[in-house]
Amino acid sequence: MNAPSLLLDGLPVPFSSGQTIMEAATAAGIFIPHLCHHPEFKPQGSCKLCTVKANGRYVSACTMPAKDGMEVENNSPDLNDKRRTLLQMLFVEGNHFCPSCEKSGNCLLQALAYELEMLTPHFPQFYPDRPVDASHPDVLLDFNRCILCELCVRASRDVDRKNVFALSGRGIGKHLIVNAESGRLADTGFSLADKAAHVCPVGVILEKRQGFLQPIGCRRYDLQPIGMQSGRPSASGGSEQVI
Repeated sequence: MNAPSLLLDGLPVPFSSGQTIMEAATAAGIFIPHLCHHPEFKPQGSCKLCTVKANGRYVSACTMPAKDGMEVENNSPDLNDKRRTLLQMLFVEGNHFCPSCEKSGNCLLQALAYELEMLTPHFPQFYPDRPVDASHPDVLLDFNRCILCELCVRASRDVDRKNVFALSGRGIGKHLIVNAESGRLADTGFSLADKAAHVCPVGVILEKRQGFLQPIGCRRYDLQPIGMQSGRPSASGGSEQVI
């Protein structure tokens, strides 16, 4: 019996029972842009950057189960334009000044902005007032860069079993908090050995005394853009990466 498969941008992609579109694409070496997805955690579709068209409907690739014969559109001008708009909103809702950020060159948000040719923020900047938490001896928390992906929340809850982080508030007031009466990271059991210390796709959770150790030209996305790191040709003529 033939294995089930879907058509992703016209390419047949086999998958196993229970896999999502994202998992099938990743196994086939095809990159679907995303920010909140992590292969070790249950998907929740927070960022919507992985939105694809499946049989003509917009769905989140990280949560939509793959189905035999499904036709999926991923790398198209329409979808990439919508993804670019989402990135622009994320940039203006926080304080992202890439030239001074320790995560520059290793930041997934920045890499996707380059990949999707985001040339301007387009929208007015919010300039939110977000304090930095430097209370912990080993880790700095810069809330200015938070994109509410919840990766640190899920890692701390599901892997570390510490529940150090959470999201508080609703709508535009939603923000990342530390689960301590003082609100300070130093007053939790957080450790550099925690999974949550190493999953942030942007520059919120930073190890102290390590900033700018990698010279420009040697950082992850300096070596190759995010869309070229798997070596698999894409529909636009470039190539795509699995992360």
